Amino acid sequence: MSKIHVAASCSYDVTVESGIISRVGEEAARLMKPCKAVVVSGERVFPLYGETVVGSLKKAGFEVLSFIHKSGEEAKSLEVYGALQSFLCENHISRSDALFALGGGVTGDLTGFAAATYQRGMAFVQIPTTLLAMVDSSVGGKTAVNLAAAKNQLGCFYQPKAVFCDPDVLKTLSDEDYRCGCAEVIKYGVLGNAEFFSEIEKNHIRNQEEQVITTCVTMKRDIVKVDEFDNGLRRLLNLGHTIGHAVEKCSGFEISHGDAVAMGLAAIMRGASARGICSVSDFERVIAVLRKYNLPTELCFGSEELLEACRADKKISGGKLHLVVPEKIGACRIIPIEIDEIQSWLN
Repeated sequence: MSKIHVAASCSYDVTVESGIISRVGEEAARLMKPCKAVVVSGERVFPLYGETVVGSLKKAGFEVLSFIHKSGEEAKSLEVYGALQSFLCENHISRSDALFALGGGVTGDLTGFAAATYQRGMAFVQIPTTLLAMVDSSVGGKTAVNLAAAKNQLGCFYQPKAVFCDPDVLKTLSDEDYRCGCAEVIKYGVLGNAEFFSEIEKNHIRNQEEQVITTCVTMKRDIVKVDEFDNGLRRLLNLGHTIGHAVEKCSGFEISHGDAVAMGLAAIMRGASARGICSVSDFERVIAVLRKYNLPTELCFGSEELLEACRADKKISGGKLHLVVPEKIGACRIIPIEIDEIQSWLN
């Protein structure tokens, strides 16, 4: 069992422990008085773990309701967000009650944004059920829904009350969903931990899940502590994401976030190597690790199409895009570039 304390505007603990999903109610009761608890979950996840979480909350004295949303990125829409807010209002949920996000990154982002904005803010708890959500999206307080023009355009920073990561639930993940999480894990190694990268290079993530989750969360915790609101250092976490988000948009979100990040990471490594910013050997190691985890390493859209998608990136500031570029495995730097310059990196 590992417990990582996140010091932010609202501090909280991330607990990584096998079996903790069956004790969510007991753990939550340590943090808040039993109240109305709304479990927000996707239509594929709730049948797997909904009964366990609902039963645990009821046993701890919570009055439990459930809101089930459609699966996939389309759940991060204004339509679903509005339906969730209406559900809360119709069921007389107050700001002294709590939401519990049971699912992957989509569920966490949707639930967090709903919690932040319903009656000007209520408590929420993250119970991530995917590797990607455990190592990245459930921690740090970024919440959002998508607009038609681009991803994550409507959102805010809002920290959870707690995060409970149970590695046991990863056994029910599909190979595709597990692979998506591996892309984010690899990103953390390239970003700032060469020793960690070497470890996942040699030993499969499946064989060391608790340690992998703990390492990634600790790295993110340290960055969020310095830059909670994404004005400087936290931009490093976007390694592979600038191009990755463009890939997702070009595909109509048919390409998963993890696959898109893998493509973005491979592209930025390729560009950095071609410019002499990082070595060819480091580029080749990263490509080899991506392939080891069955992740894509080639872009599937042209540079002009991807450039247009990049123009909608929410991280553009003053007409410039802050590109995260690897100098070597374990060290990256942020390079501000004009938006049109991204095309030369893509080429």
